[in-house]
Amino acid sequence: MVTAPRRIEPVLPRDRRPGLVWYTSYGSNTHLGRLAAYIRGGRPVGARRRYPGCRDRTMPVRSLAVELNGAMYFATRSPVWQGGRSFYDPGADGRVLARAHLVTAGQFADIAAQEMYREPGGDGIDLTDVLTRGRVALGAGRYETLVCTGQLDGLPALTFTAPWRMDDVPWLTPSLPYVRFLAAGLLSAGAWDVTAVAGYVAACPGAAGHWSAGDLAALLGRDG
Repeated sequence: MVTAPRRIEPVLPRDRRPGLVWYTSYGSNTHLGRLAAYIRGGRPVGARRRYPGCRDRTMPVRSLAVELNGAMYFATRSPVWQGGRSFYDPGADGRVLARAHLVTAGQFADIAAQEMYREPGGDGIDLTDVLTRGRVALGAGRYETLVCTGQLDGLPALTFTAPWRMDDVPWLTPSLPYVRFLAAGLLSAGAWDVTAVAGYVAACPGAAGHWSAGDLAALLGRDG
């Protein structure tokens, strides 16, 4: 049964040190099997990198389908996936299909650290600034910009992306394994059917003109 996706309330949280947060994934971590590599450690199928995992290896308490204002696009070559990777531009027009995972603040910090090619743990990543300002750049690289998109059920919804805008970099076609994880993760969220997910991913800059909605629908049908 398809259920309606949740909308993020676009206000910053009052609690600057929450115990739990919604890690709002718009890329391959929409897939729980893929996310498990960041939490429990390991190398997901199709990837070339092994992840150390979080200090707390508990999987998310809940995972909800959500929609964000903005746009998703594919750019920069991933050495893990050998193709373009997904980024989120919160200032662009459009909507982004995503999946919000309820994790501890420490787990989110550890997941973000691994995306930044940093070791999880140690002093960790302080979330105070992003929860206060809504956006903070921890570096100039990809996935080094934290974004608080608002609140869901009273808890902050957090993600990470690049510091640049969607039109500031060349778009790059994603690899088939990467697209498979992303699309299958969205489909398993239960809010969108195969046609909606395939059409959405195929229309994102970087994928548009390379992966047709029909191709992606057939791919998801085979996976199912």
